[in-house]
Amino acid sequence: MATLQNDRFLRALLREPVDRTPLWMMRQAGRYLPEYRATRAQAGSFMGLCTQPELACEVTMQPLRRYDMDAAILFSDILTIPDAMGLGLYFTEGEGPRFERPLSSEADIAALEPNRARDELGYVMDAVSLIRKELNGKVPLIGFSGSPWTLATYMVEGGSSKDFAKTKSLAFNNPAAMHQLLDKLADAVAVYLTTQVEQGAQALQIFDTWGGSLSHEAYQEFSLRYMQAVIERLPREADGRRVPIIVFTKGGGQWLEQIADCGADAVGLDWTTDISSARARIGDKVALQGNMDPAMLNAKPERIREEVAKILAGYGNGTGHIFNLGHGITPGIDPECVGAMVDAVIELSPAYHS
Repeated sequence: MATLQNDRFLRALLREPVDRTPLWMMRQAGRYLPEYRATRAQAGSFMGLCTQPELACEVTMQPLRRYDMDAAILFSDILTIPDAMGLGLYFTEGEGPRFERPLSSEADIAALEPNRARDELGYVMDAVSLIRKELNGKVPLIGFSGSPWTLATYMVEGGSSKDFAKTKSLAFNNPAAMHQLLDKLADAVAVYLTTQVEQGAQALQIFDTWGGSLSHEAYQEFSLRYMQAVIERLPREADGRRVPIIVFTKGGGQWLEQIADCGADAVGLDWTTDISSARARIGDKVALQGNMDPAMLNAKPERIREEVAKILAGYGNGTGHIFNLGHGITPGIDPECVGAMVDAVIELSPAYHS
């Protein structure tokens, strides 16, 4: 593999000195870019885009051609694992992801084969390898997976949900069955992420999108416990460097201390948590990633710049901050507004690293 030319992102994750705050965006390859929409049309569908490594590589590279990002993230979907387990993932316009065969019984859970996910996801690994080669050392490549709990919610609900009634009913009425499901998913996620590292991923993020839907005790039992189990099984070094791990629980600000103790190198913050107080709470234990409200990109460039300045000042001096949105960028954003954010981070952040 080519020598890494820009390792600012990896060094900040490990709290090593950097010249400025690195940045990337969740969903930085997406529908806000006209070139992405053109490539998706070429693929014929979202899953067609995910399952063709050459096209997945193309859309991964697109934002890097526009913006001075410090990392690329694999273009894929968090639901590839349950799809590979035979649940039949499909997408409907306006409704998001759905499964043809959601889990509805203990027998369904018992029949799941974690190894099937490993065997069926070669197209993801081909994309990782191809993207790493295409990057040619420009910036690091982030691999990712959904957390076991988040994957479980989609598998039980059959799609997205407002109240997670079916999933919580299973967890509270039949915890043994839920733990069996989460154990299988932790196995699959650990193997999935490990293989991404073997194919060239240089950092990993676990997306716990729906952990914040749980109560305090339930979060520890059904979400954080299984992310920790995954992390304990992941390779921590590749290419002679540490492979940093980021955990992002949307709505997880109340559990910062516990997340910081789970074995990850960085904690992702959504926009509802003040970054200054987050840093005060966990000190130098881990790096922090985030956390501008994605909706701020609807604002005028001068307002975006003000918000960037506020977040940078909130974190303050020193390394350990990776600038990002507090969740994924939304489809209708003007690409010029993303450019305003990127320019502001590049221009304003060096003052905090002198």
